[in-house]
Amino acid sequence: MKNTPFTAKHLERGAKMAEFAGYNMPISYTGINDEHAAVRRNAGVFDVSHMGEFMLKGEGALDLIQRVTSNDASKLTAGKAQYSCLTNEQGGIVDDLLVYCIEENKVYMLVVNASNIEKDWNWIQKHNAADGQGAVEMHNISEQTGLLAVQGPNATKILQALTDMDILNLKYYTFAKGRFAGVDNVLVSATGYTGAGGVEIYFEDKGDNAEKIWNAIFEAGEPQGLKPIGLGARDTLRLEMGYALYGNDIDDTTSPLEAGLSWITKFTKDFTAKDILQKQKEAGVTRKLVGFEMIEKGIPRHGYAIVTKEGEEIGYVTSGTQSPSLGKAIGMGYVRKDLSDIDSTIYIKVRDKQLEARVAKIPFS
Repeated sequence: MKNTPFTAKHLERGAKMAEFAGYNMPISYTGINDEHAAVRRNAGVFDVSHMGEFMLKGEGALDLIQRVTSNDASKLTAGKAQYSCLTNEQGGIVDDLLVYCIEENKVYMLVVNASNIEKDWNWIQKHNAADGQGAVEMHNISEQTGLLAVQGPNATKILQALTDMDILNLKYYTFAKGRFAGVDNVLVSATGYTGAGGVEIYFEDKGDNAEKIWNAIFEAGEPQGLKPIGLGARDTLRLEMGYALYGNDIDDTTSPLEAGLSWITKFTKDFTAKDILQKQKEAGVTRKLVGFEMIEKGIPRHGYAIVTKEGEEIGYVTSGTQSPSLGKAIGMGYVRKDLSDIDSTIYIKVRDKQLEARVAKIPFS
């Protein structure tokens, strides 16, 4: 297993550790419910240094991104970021990712899922090599990049004292670069995976940068209730918001349109499988990713069958949990389109029982 720049910090604080995407990662410290509540009500720090980062540079950088991603990156100006996905030749999702515009038309950073770093790199490189006219300069900086997500309604208030950058007023999906906690060239981005507000902090993992940033954040934040948070609460937080998790809710076999990601699928440009997805849009999808809440008692788990009252299988659960904020069991899953409307009754097959559930609006409430 690989370590992140903060593995020793997690062990010092008694975190429960486990392997995730090849990394030794903290799952929880004081308990998932406690950590979940800390982020929703105040602020928490996630080590997400396992994520992948690629730098794309050169005159053809934007064109390459346009060809391999579904969203329209030409709308990005310096200091702005965008959620997007890489599509495969069948219209499935290679990965979902963030695209950061560092210098318009010339320099971009792509942030990809930890489990897909090699797959994504090879996919983009393949399209870069096939360009035929001036390959884009690509750098995989994943191993040299540290990343902390400080999330929650009080996150930026706690962090503002550590930098001259105006992070209190950073608009959603914008970023600033500057000095943070005594470290230069830190990128602070108003993004995250919790729906609770806050920022993500990218820095070069060299020297004592990680130590300085971690210590400064907790010195500033612990008196105000800031807590370290594990991947367990990261999962419950994102599920309450209906955010897709790659490998669970989306993968190489699911299309962005089926997954409710038509808003990042722009047909105003050419990209991989555009024609397939255009036809799918015109014909309409036959299944949809929906949120649901349990009416009968039971926790939906990944892979459980979704059925009709008569027992006919109409889909499957992709994610599920007992929501710490809402006090009820919630989940996401693919269902037949005719049963995807809000308030439709569906049933989750839990062992030998069919438990009633209701299709619910996302984010859950």
